[in-house]
Amino acid sequence: MNVQKIRKLFPVTKRWIYMNHAAVAPLSTRVVAATNAFLRDQLENGVYNWKNWYETYAHARSLLARLINGHADEMAFVKNTSEGVSIVANGLRLGKGDRVVVAEPEFPSNIYPWMALEKRGVRLIWLREKNGRLPLEEIRKALRRRPRVLALSFVEFLSGFRNDLIEIGRMCEEFSVFFFVDAIQGLGAFPIDVQSSRIDALAADSKKWLLGPESAGFLYCSKKAISQLDVTEHGWMSVKNPGDYDAHKIVYPDGALRFEPGSLNTAGIHGLVAALELVLEIGIPAISDRILFLTNRLCDGLHRRGYRLLSPRGEGEGSGIVTFRHPKIEASDIVKGLLSNSVLCSERMGNIRLSPHYYLIEEEIDRVVTILP
Repeated sequence: MNVQKIRKLFPVTKRWIYMNHAAVAPLSTRVVAATNAFLRDQLENGVYNWKNWYETYAHARSLLARLINGHADEMAFVKNTSEGVSIVANGLRLGKGDRVVVAEPEFPSNIYPWMALEKRGVRLIWLREKNGRLPLEEIRKALRRRPRVLALSFVEFLSGFRNDLIEIGRMCEEFSVFFFVDAIQGLGAFPIDVQSSRIDALAADSKKWLLGPESAGFLYCSKKAISQLDVTEHGWMSVKNPGDYDAHKIVYPDGALRFEPGSLNTAGIHGLVAALELVLEIGIPAISDRILFLTNRLCDGLHRRGYRLLSPRGEGEGSGIVTFRHPKIEASDIVKGLLSNSVLCSERMGNIRLSPHYYLIEEEIDRVVTILP
């Protein structure tokens, strides 16, 4: 990987040491160029080239399928991860007596849609973290209670713990549990294979580790899962023949397109295509190796400076998220100090969260460690 060449695609590096990809990532020049090209075309031609838009949608679906080892007809575009979670939660026909396993702490996007089902009589089973981890034995124990669904993140937003999706998927298959994954904190940074992980449905947005635009999310539904989900949002695009404006009968498409009720974020999807092409060009193995190299270097520096690390860093556990705290100084004060030194990061639940991506360099990691009190 030629990091210096890649850095030229990210002008954010001229001003910032950007350690906030777990929140919202900066855009590459490729993403901006692709988005601007679409906007320029619509500025000059309006809807005339609409057929090109649909070709772009199809190309984006094929790239997403390649990224997660799915099929293009299993992909639907959504506004964001939250909408994808809600489509699955509301479509699964859950009711009184059904159980759903969720994790704590978990980002609200993958909690509130399931909590809202409690008014139907659905019960939540909470997985508790232990030292920043979700132990496999605790997941197995929860699955023995015969829930209908396990809803889990690929990477936990606070601790950065990376769940073993392949092993968890095996357990879900063993207990006949629907496996849903919020992939936003790992997709684009680490490999994910929906088939080997036996994932039934997955939602994500491009605004974090994919380095794409906001509100360019997608929902993956396996062919098996599609038959288990009711369509809860309807519109002119959620039918088999959206061009038949005189239709009086709802006939759904065979694949995930049924979950797209209306017009799409066409500008965002053009940017998403550019983001996906860059990720696939560099390759997820090279990206994940680089991220782990940088975050391991960061963790070593934090240990030397006496910080308490929340993020597990064992084999297969680490991610692009490094969360820590000072024994005496408030996290908010440290974050302010970093910001004043052109380091962008986040405070999360009384901790400092740094999340570097592959295009950062070692000197930037060392600079952040030096700045920390």
